[in-house]
Amino acid sequence: MTACAGSQTPVNAVPPAPPAQPGARGALLYVSDTVSGDVYVFSYPKGKLQQTLTGFADPAGECVDANGDVFIANTGGYNIVEYAHGGSSPIATLKDDGYFPVGCSVDPTTGDLAVTNFSTTGSAPGDVVIYKKAKHPKRHYVDRSINQMLLCGYDSSGNLFVDGMTQSYGAAVAELAHGGKRLRDIVLDRTIYSPGAVQWDGTHVAIGDQMPNTIYQFRIKNGKATTVGSTQLGGAAMVFQFWIDGTRVVGPDSGAGDVGIWSYPKGGSALKTIGGVYVPLGAAVSN
Repeated sequence: MTACAGSQTPVNAVPPAPPAQPGARGALLYVSDTVSGDVYVFSYPKGKLQQTLTGFADPAGECVDANGDVFIANTGGYNIVEYAHGGSSPIATLKDDGYFPVGCSVDPTTGDLAVTNFSTTGSAPGDVVIYKKAKHPKRHYVDRSINQMLLCGYDSSGNLFVDGMTQSYGAAVAELAHGGKRLRDIVLDRTIYSPGAVQWDGTHVAIGDQMPNTIYQFRIKNGKATTVGSTQLGGAAMVFQFWIDGTRVVGPDSGAGDVGIWSYPKGGSALKTIGGVYVPLGAAVSN
């Protein structure tokens, strides 16, 4: 991850949240903040703070299942925490001992949860863990080409795509085909300098690059990824784990200390900016 915890001054101090409203209706935007150690829950797309979830240690990537439950990679806590839509207390915590969980994604065909990890032991490689039905670890996958896993995303057919860094700090992407036994390296037709989120946009695999704050759309076939489009997140400073919501994309901008909402895939200037966060890393929309 490019962003890191430390002594930071917020762009706008987060105001006290109103009392939690368990089971709240309507779309909600969850934003993890690695500096405050909190996850802020906003109405979406209006961006009004609804509640603040606390007790995390460097929370990072997020994902949502078909029920609207939100999973948060609690990096410093070595676990993944699950909340029901609008809930104020965790409904489950999955252990990820020996690793720093960074990203996650839910398989729409099975309900399995994939988690991408950094290793906690020096130069040992990170891995991908699949939790069957988002409950019990099923299998660990390691890719010799990817030293540290970052983020991941399933497509509509249950194929998992992951990105990360090589031993020499270059970007790398791999695929775990639905029902597959191993990760397969993907050859990109362009350079990704600082990999960000990986997400299926309904048609293509979207992979972010934090340095130009651009999301590239790829057509992936037979181990090769061909660029078919791009989305420039205008005005962003450093977006890590974005979230595509139909014709909009939400980007937690760790470099600017805010959250932007852009038109997707058009991009350009932000349609809306939500302030009051410190160093946001992950975002997810739950309906």
